[in-house]
Amino acid sequence: MNKNSKIYVAGHRGMVGSAIYRALKKEGYHNLLTRSSSKVDLRNQVAVDKFFEEEKPEYVFLAAAKVGGIMANNTYRAEFLYDNLMIEANVIHAAYQHGVKKLCFLGSSCIYPKLAPQPLKEEYLLTGTLEQTNEPYAIAKIAGIKLCEAYRDQYGCNFISVMPTNLYGYGDNYHPENSHVLPALIRRFHEAKEAGLSEVVVWGTGTPKREFLFADDLAEACLFLMEHYNEKELVNIGTGEDISIGELAALVSDIVGYAGEIKFDTTKPDGTPRKLMDVSKLHALGWKHKTDLRAGIALAYEDFLQHHAKDILA
Repeated sequence: MNKNSKIYVAGHRGMVGSAIYRALKKEGYHNLLTRSSSKVDLRNQVAVDKFFEEEKPEYVFLAAAKVGGIMANNTYRAEFLYDNLMIEANVIHAAYQHGVKKLCFLGSSCIYPKLAPQPLKEEYLLTGTLEQTNEPYAIAKIAGIKLCEAYRDQYGCNFISVMPTNLYGYGDNYHPENSHVLPALIRRFHEAKEAGLSEVVVWGTGTPKREFLFADDLAEACLFLMEHYNEKELVNIGTGEDISIGELAALVSDIVGYAGEIKFDTTKPDGTPRKLMDVSKLHALGWKHKTDLRAGIALAYEDFLQHHAKDILA
């Protein structure tokens, strides 16, 4: 990519897409292409093809997706499978048809088997049963990886796939039912602090371990790989460090300034026992994350206070 390249960021309003957009701007890329879903429905093949025909992007970051936490994934199983399959199939096919030079597809760490050895190596894909609660989403993301591989094999397309770990950051989703664990905890502890509640209940046992990456670090990794990586095999993007949900809850509580008790509802599902990415491949390529978890959560909470808290408490 050069500074004048026409670069399409699919999903630019989401947490990941907006982070990629900011990173591109920061590095001096100025010919950036975006469209909201109201303008181009990426689930519609005709609309996507027309968009690519008219705009002719040279590079594509495919960050558009239907995303959510355990409850959303388990409740809207058909939507998570259908919407994500259609989005990635349409964009990847259009990128091939209209001569895109390179595409970066963003997957998810949930593609790996539920009980895969830890840390999760790239080669563990399709070696075991998926976590049931988010199986439709995982299958859709696996299909995206395989589409990129197949278009490379058959047509010679330079399409790469990256697998981010759990993400958080600016512009996160704080919906009470559809959010991921970290933003859900930020909202819950903030509301409890404001309401003067004596305790906060967290889903599950608190024992599962998760890895968290600041979304702006992910964006920098994606730009790095678009510049330096041109291989078929997917690449994990993460920190290589994890934390239990119980420890995470205590950390968020401390950052938010909530002084009450934390309790765990063990009747609720835990999900996968542990998800830690093996990032040795990414480190060997020359990239490592910059934002530690405490600093990142503090930045996310500041963003929550500025842009979300008033609407939630209104």
